Amino acid sequence: MTDLNAVLTNADGDFDNSLGRLFQLVRIPSISTDPAHNADCETAARTIVADLKSLGFEAELRETPGRPMVVAHYTPKTATKSTPHLLFYGHYDVQPADPLDLWNTPPFEPVRKKDPDGVERMYGRGTADDKGQFMTFVEAARAWITTTGSLPIKATFLIEGEEESGSPSLVPFLKANKAELSCDAAFVCDTNMWDARTPAITTRLRGLVHEEITITGPSIDLHSGLYGGPAMNPIRVLTKVIAALHDKNGKVTIPGFYDGVADLPKATMKQWQSLKFSEAKFLKEVGLKQPAGEKGKSVLEQVWARPTAEVNGIWGGYTGAGTKTVLPSKAHAKLTFRLVGKQNPQKILKAFQNMVKGLIPKDCKVEFSGRGGGSPATEIPEDNPWIARSAKALKDEWRRDAVLMGSGGSIPICRFFKDILGMDSVLVGFGLNDDAIHSPNEKYNLSSYQRGIRSWVRIMDELGK
Repeated sequence: MTDLNAVLTNADGDFDNSLGRLFQLVRIPSISTDPAHNADCETAARTIVADLKSLGFEAELRETPGRPMVVAHYTPKTATKSTPHLLFYGHYDVQPADPLDLWNTPPFEPVRKKDPDGVERMYGRGTADDKGQFMTFVEAARAWITTTGSLPIKATFLIEGEEESGSPSLVPFLKANKAELSCDAAFVCDTNMWDARTPAITTRLRGLVHEEITITGPSIDLHSGLYGGPAMNPIRVLTKVIAALHDKNGKVTIPGFYDGVADLPKATMKQWQSLKFSEAKFLKEVGLKQPAGEKGKSVLEQVWARPTAEVNGIWGGYTGAGTKTVLPSKAHAKLTFRLVGKQNPQKILKAFQNMVKGLIPKDCKVEFSGRGGGSPATEIPEDNPWIARSAKALKDEWRRDAVLMGSGGSIPICRFFKDILGMDSVLVGFGLNDDAIHSPNEKYNLSSYQRGIRSWVRIMDELGK
């Protein structure tokens, strides 16, 4: 029996114990956004440190201005200069569990059960995002070390505790520890599969810019019977601003918005078309029928490879029960822009602000939040050798080619790894679209966890060759 087969057999034989270790971690309510759970975040971090130390890692809890980081290193005794050194990233913090009354079982009391469709799942906050995901790294390392006495690679684990609250301590930490954390490549397990039987590697992540605007008209709220007509209504102004963001074909009208947006490569387009993605089913699941984005672009292309301008919330005037004949003094809106390619977040933000200023009448003024930050998009070359070798290992496990897919979301850590530590990322995750992350009844399929562990066993083997 080869080392690989022996390691896989060990991982399968220890699966129930692996699940128990994950459940121990899920029981800790490590909610980074709530100061009341600061001690729980530290408990989670110390639990991970102790577990990694038991495997022979040099593991430490590192303090930050916020929640602590877990940093751990493992160097095989047989390592040479050519042995790859890889960083594995995840996060132990979780979203708040509210609203609690919508959970079928307590969020921090994980359960394993077979659902009516015959699929076994685990339920609990953090089972999928991200404790169940990064523990696939840990359990794969455990299987290697238990079976062979070593890992086939040099490994650094970086598990942070503020991902769900914007990672405010991460960039300073990476800069301060650049020499220690710079590796050959970074591996991130915080993404999804294509479907429950098809693995995926995410190669595109959209960037993100956010802004909030306030438009002020009259100095106070006014009686609409006395002032309606001659007095400028800031909600009317705001709706004109929002309406001006898109043309009749769904394209964003902000000047220079598409600078840095390239056409999708033909090979990528062909692969995405081969996925036989059902646009009708995708929209039907959320009660819709017609795609509303750019005309001439498929839904997958819109979500994975095109930028957007979206209004996330608008408010102003009276919104309580009944009627109040008010002409409001102020109107507000929150907006986000998803970016792709080489779009510059600050350039987009400035162009949007200038466009809005040009639409404001003389009797009104506009204020911007001043907190409009952003992160650029990430595109990882698909010919990256780390991706190719990971894809081979995934195919060996799942007996299907890994889909090289995009993500409509943003994972800024990948840009930080590239810009600060000088290394590309490989995003291999085992989540599914129906995992309800950030929502009540978050779940993780047992097959995602078990075969996720097996997949990392194979990936580590392939990368160590």
